Amino acid sequence: MINPSLKKQIFMAQKPTDNILLITLSNIGDAIMTTPVMAALHKKYPRAVMDIVTDARASEIFSHCPYRGKVYLKHKQAGWRGLLTLVRQLRTTRYDLVVDLRTDGLTQLLRARRRLTRRGSQAAGVHAVQRHFGVIRVREQITDLPPTCLWLSQAERTFAHRQLAALPGKRCLALGPGGRWAPKRWPATAFRALVERLQAQFDAVLLLGDLADVDSCRQVARQTVLPCINLAGDTSLLQAAALLQQATLFVGNDSGLGHLAAACRTPTLTVFGPGDPARYHPWQPQARWLQSDSGNIADVPVEAVATAVRELQGMM
Repeated sequence: MINPSLKKQIFMAQKPTDNILLITLSNIGDAIMTTPVMAALHKKYPRAVMDIVTDARASEIFSHCPYRGKVYLKHKQAGWRGLLTLVRQLRTTRYDLVVDLRTDGLTQLLRARRRLTRRGSQAAGVHAVQRHFGVIRVREQITDLPPTCLWLSQAERTFAHRQLAALPGKRCLALGPGGRWAPKRWPATAFRALVERLQAQFDAVLLLGDLADVDSCRQVARQTVLPCINLAGDTSLLQAAALLQQATLFVGNDSGLGHLAAACRTPTLTVFGPGDPARYHPWQPQARWLQSDSGNIADVPVEAVATAVRELQGMM
């Protein structure tokens, strides 16, 4: 005679999974590092619609995902009232599967047939992508870890092509000198010196960032030895990704731009200050990083970055 609890588990496993809720992270880079979980779940459940909980800043990443359903925004500043509003919205649907990569608490308040959280997960390695994947790896019996991914529209690709058409040559070095925290910003003088050392390897420079990065990009744009286009503050998130997709290589600080570039399969070099590069570097085979022994980002030598860029080019 079959144990009743085992019988229930067998029934639940046989029932189709048609609607999934993924609770992802807030920052752009963190959200991109959850896209392998999305891709793996879509591969296993190709007909399922996937609703997403994220923050407003990262929500654009999922705009063109073909299997995305509704996007629910979690507002950090809204406190418990905002959380209650979010729970009420989510409880209008009974999900076949809820995957929470953010917090173990929210899932218990939702209507779901199955729930997967970080508690009890088995990470496949130290990197954040591997830790996120560990939430589903064993419990969903998924062994293949997909790369990070982005979904771009033709309009965004056309925008990028038109912006770069004015630059000479085809070898475009994209730079991301900005960052929201000063200790994570490599000096603008170092970026300018890097361009000088790499002027034989590239034809032009592209500077990217959001409105908070305008000043950092202006400082780099001054007196560059290569033709330069500065689009800091003038693109949407996905327009920046489309530009990075057409760039030859990206060099930047530890920020969302590096993860965008990696998701677009553009070779990427990240200059780290404080932080844990082994856990948070952009996730793709052609991604490299440098960090000084002191942890002070200003101590990362320009020549070491230039050498790493040339090595990456040699692999292309």
